[in-house]
Amino acid sequence: MTHPSIADYVVVGAGSAGAVLANRLSADPRNTVVLLEAGPEDKNKFAHIPAAFSKLFRSEVDWSYDSEPQPELKGRSIFWPRGKMLGGSSSMNAMMWVRGFAADYDEWASLTDPSWSFERIVPYFRRIETVEGTAAPDAGRAGPLIVSNQRSPRALTSSFLDAVKEAGYPVEPANLPEPKGFSQTMVNQKRGARWSTADAYLKPIRKRENLTILTEALATRVLFEGSAAVGVEYVAGGATRTVRAAREVILAGGAINSPQLLMLSGIGDKDQLAPNGIAVRHHSPQVGKNLTDHLSALIGWSVERDSLFFAEKIPELANYLARRRGMLTSNVAEAYGFIKSRDELALPDVELIYAPAPFFDEGLIAPDAHAAVIGAVLLKPESRGEITLRSADPAAKPIIEPRYLSDPDGVDRAAMLEGLRVCTEIASRPALKGLLGDIVRPRIGANEDLLTEALERNAHTLYHPVSTCRMGNDAASVVSPDLRVRGVDRLRVADASVMPTIVRGHTHAPSVLIGEKAADLILS
Repeated sequence: MTHPSIADYVVVGAGSAGAVLANRLSADPRNTVVLLEAGPEDKNKFAHIPAAFSKLFRSEVDWSYDSEPQPELKGRSIFWPRGKMLGGSSSMNAMMWVRGFAADYDEWASLTDPSWSFERIVPYFRRIETVEGTAAPDAGRAGPLIVSNQRSPRALTSSFLDAVKEAGYPVEPANLPEPKGFSQTMVNQKRGARWSTADAYLKPIRKRENLTILTEALATRVLFEGSAAVGVEYVAGGATRTVRAAREVILAGGAINSPQLLMLSGIGDKDQLAPNGIAVRHHSPQVGKNLTDHLSALIGWSVERDSLFFAEKIPELANYLARRRGMLTSNVAEAYGFIKSRDELALPDVELIYAPAPFFDEGLIAPDAHAAVIGAVLLKPESRGEITLRSADPAAKPIIEPRYLSDPDGVDRAAMLEGLRVCTEIASRPALKGLLGDIVRPRIGANEDLLTEALERNAHTLYHPVSTCRMGNDAASVVSPDLRVRGVDRLRVADASVMPTIVRGHTHAPSVLIGEKAADLILS
């Protein structure tokens, strides 16, 4: 592998945003680009078989993080998988393309500048997407990222959507600007296989002579001369190397790795850096703060048939390999929708998510029987956490402290409990009730409350950490609205960490959007 000593642009991280940046910045043959990815190529077979994504958990292509013990969740440490390969988490997520509400982006605009409003970012979604069968005016039809209908959804999913209608909620197309009900999930798949940002943005351009993609190259710090970022130090093959950036360094490592790398490079709270022996380049107390995540809690019911429990059996494997159909094409979470936990809210604050699958124990333990789950997801949590350094060793995992359900007024807990109550209400409707057996998760005793136990015992991340390098128009924000890191020059961050607030959706879509917009900002 050739290790260039200099490029115009050095991009750190090849995930949902970084792959986009590498593609767009290298489109002009006059620009040279180096893309650093800590993980390997995306060659693991489970990265391409949709229903197999949990097989990647705790593997060599997973950063395999864990939170600190969470007092409100029975003191449990929560498993935080993150993709560590080309495509990043887009190579191991549940492939759900859920943009969020127009109001989410308008909120961003109010905190940054008008260029982040929904009206102004819709053209980027049109550039990104090829949406199967769409007639929506704001949907893309010729973009690199494929958004398709599911090929072989379970009949149980259709029954769930019937039950939703019986409960009084509409069933509607996915990704409306203001969703008011439930949808069958649209997925990032091409002919039944995962379609990650590595597939969409990197594989078509691998032969560009002005682009170098270095895998298994762990960035250890940004290099500076004076206030200007001039390159990146990284470790590859056991050797410490450097690559200089003639124009800019762009961090796209995500909401955990980008703030960690800023802190390792001397940009962060001086009270955090000094005890770790790191010289302060710029005192920026907000680095790593404002951590926000979507907490999800599930209730599981036994079912007799038609769940994904048999997805790994030989007939299903044969169906997938021969026709790209069957259970293995499932993204697991086959339907979802939005509700308000309180009538007075202007917009939904809870997502309900449905999987015709025994997805229990954070996906880490193989199931032993058929089951289906309905879960509640906290869309706009009040609680805030932080990412801090464990040590100055770049290979050491940072401290992840989400502080789930820690808001002093208990708003987050109340919203989750109401969401879980609605899960049981939908499960009791005629279309679904006859298909669901006993509740199998959580396993509760006679004196235990189902909803409380589901929340405290079953809750886990929905894998959407954001906002640890918050973008804003205020001097305290980590990056400006054009994604430049405040206090230094020639350094930007472009990934989920810059989101000023979390969206009422899933974070892959807005992360790709940030990559596209960042490329325009840099090239302009």
